[in-house]
Amino acid sequence: MAKITFIQPDGSAQVVTAEPGLTVMEAAKMADVPGIEAECGGACACATCHVYVDADWREKTGKPSDMEEDMLDFAFDVREESRLSCQVKVTAELDGLVLRVPAKQF
Repeated sequence: MAKITFIQPDGSAQVVTAEPGLTVMEAAKMADVPGIEAECGGACACATCHVYVDADWREKTGKPSDMEEDMLDFAFDVREESRLSCQVKVTAELDGLVLRVPAKQF
């Protein structure tokens, strides 16, 4: 199991426990994390699961694929640390992952 912390724009935090093999988005949806809408259900066809990966975790989560980069064009306030949480697979290595939910998701 991996613990993932989602930090909301107001600074409040929610820690979610996720099984390896799930996506970060699936874990967020199961825990009702506010701001992770995931309207496409994880098909990388929307940008409503956009998150910011904290600097210490960017190498472990990897870089977005070309398809993910294209979809991020539809997100608000995209930054270098932006990822779609549906494209980040939970692994034991991501235990302690910290993500920030954008102020405006869609």
